[in-house]
Amino acid sequence: MSSKMIWILGFTTAALMLMATLAVAPRISANPQQAATAEVKIDNFSFGPATLTVAPGTTVTWVNHDDIPHTVVSTDSVFKSKVLDTDEKFSFTFTKAGTYPYFCSIHPKMTASVVVK
Repeated sequence: MSSKMIWILGFTTAALMLMATLAVAPRISANPQQAATAEVKIDNFSFGPATLTVAPGTTVTWVNHDDIPHTVVSTDSVFKSKVLDTDEKFSFTFTKAGTYPYFCSIHPKMTASVVVK
């Protein structure tokens, strides 16, 4: 076997080994992983779901689907929306574990909570 043929076989073997390694290696994306999101619908004088459980770092967005305005106000003053008209949204990112009860300040019987764990 000529030295040229040995070199080609060696190069081919090395290339195949590299390809096999890349096939099973974990992929690293140039794009950072998207943050978690969740949505609460405001409709028919209620928040849905009434209890939402999310992981820390999740951004929750409330969307008012009612024909009348509502607010989203935490009972412990962690977050507070402006008055949301129909189809308006309010978002808040939960960074710490805990239970966050909230209500509509215009309609205080509208209550719900976000559980972060």
